[in-house]
Amino acid sequence: MLIKIRSIANLGLETIPVDIEVDVASVGFPGFTIVGLPSKAIEEARERVKTAIVNSGFSFPPKKITVNLAPADLPKDSAAYDLPIAIGILAASGQLLTSSSDLQRMFFYGELSLDGTLRPTRGILLLALFAQKKPGSTIFVPHPSANEATVVSGIKIIPIKNLGVLVNHLKDKEMITPLNQTEIKEDIDSLLPDFDLSEIAGQEQAKRALIIAAAGGHNLLMWGPPGTGKTMLARTLPGILPPLSSTEALEVTRIYSVAGLINPGEAIVKRRPFRAPHHGISAAGMIGGGSHPLPGEVSLAHLGVLFLDEMPEFPRHVLESLRQPMEDGQVEVVRVASHIRYPASFSLIAAINPCPCGWLGHPRKECRCTPRQIARYHRRISGPILDRIDLCVAVAAVEVEKLALTNPKAIPKMTSKQAKIQVIKARALQNKRFANLPIYTNSQMRNKEVKKLCFLTPEAENLLKLAVEKYDFSARSYFRLIKVARTIADLENNKKITSIHMAEALQYKQVL
Repeated sequence: MLIKIRSIANLGLETIPVDIEVDVASVGFPGFTIVGLPSKAIEEARERVKTAIVNSGFSFPPKKITVNLAPADLPKDSAAYDLPIAIGILAASGQLLTSSSDLQRMFFYGELSLDGTLRPTRGILLLALFAQKKPGSTIFVPHPSANEATVVSGIKIIPIKNLGVLVNHLKDKEMITPLNQTEIKEDIDSLLPDFDLSEIAGQEQAKRALIIAAAGGHNLLMWGPPGTGKTMLARTLPGILPPLSSTEALEVTRIYSVAGLINPGEAIVKRRPFRAPHHGISAAGMIGGGSHPLPGEVSLAHLGVLFLDEMPEFPRHVLESLRQPMEDGQVEVVRVASHIRYPASFSLIAAINPCPCGWLGHPRKECRCTPRQIARYHRRISGPILDRIDLCVAVAAVEVEKLALTNPKAIPKMTSKQAKIQVIKARALQNKRFANLPIYTNSQMRNKEVKKLCFLTPEAENLLKLAVEKYDFSARSYFRLIKVARTIADLENNKKITSIHMAEALQYKQVL
């Protein structure tokens, strides 16, 4: 008997329908064969499925069983086919009577344990979004990961704990209660920040640069001796970023669902991503890759922050691999059997020391590096990468007086909450400006949007021309300066970019 069960394959963020065709034949030698370009994980499903069926109280038919994963020319790589294969075998062997019309409206997806329970499985959200396009669809997914699908409307979500419970549901014996839809709230970020701006002593210029970077989604480079607060400044950034909108949250959650980074029971990513990879990371880990490419750090930081501490310590080829995603906001991973595109629109926050020993320019400690060593150290970061960084700020050693626990003359420090209010107001202006465009922040503007949406006063334009001529800035730097000035103007709720805004943008254009 031949049975067709519906499922999906995830190729990056693209979802492709897959039909699991199961035939249980009485003619031929008993056996269990899976065809259709299955990976090693799917080939091993034969033992998982067989044991799960037996341990769930059903009989495994001692016949010739053939499973075809169609389309046959698409490589399959997921343990999520365990559940549809098991259901197909039970239906084809007559242990589960379900009409073909009912099965056409059902999608099965999940990995089986040997005892028949369903394990957490990645990619549930992508299945739900695909099923949403098929009116009247029902998806059967593992209970631990089912909440991912609740943010999608228009589908019926059945959370499955084990194979026996699912069969009873399909036989109308013990019905499983479908999950209710979860509304994505605009203000989904209600958690307190781990680090607050007010905890950092001094560094007012760096804090200002951080606010500008957060408001416009700009790239920021902080350089200074060790222990001046560069890492802690970067760690405060999540606390001043605006909460994810519902559209942004769904976009980020899709990436984390494919990567299998959604914790069991969670429905959606609630905070803007903040990724801080170690400097020993490979290019595949940064950009994404593998035989079946998964998202890298640049994609996991989408609509959030990628923090590179001690940037020159990263391998040069890894840093150079950032050039395309920093410019295009996406990354393409090309393999022999696949061509996958992941979004990668992130803000790069980098921290570096002024020299290999770190003490160059320190008021109290002596640098022992030679000019040649310092030059070689700086050359680890190429010109094209520096050209893509919007803000560069020095983080100097802090005076002892500012470190004192009690200082009655100290000026009240800005808190992350106060900075976040400024950032949200600036982002609101940008949302209004880009209402009909597929961009969110000033940093994402292309040259044509800069020319159309950024208005400079004559004084600001003259100042920009003088700076470009004197310092020989590239065309890319020219437009990036305008974007930064536009963000500074947004923080002041000014429709035009004045010479004051342009002057502040120019002071952050420092070259190592």
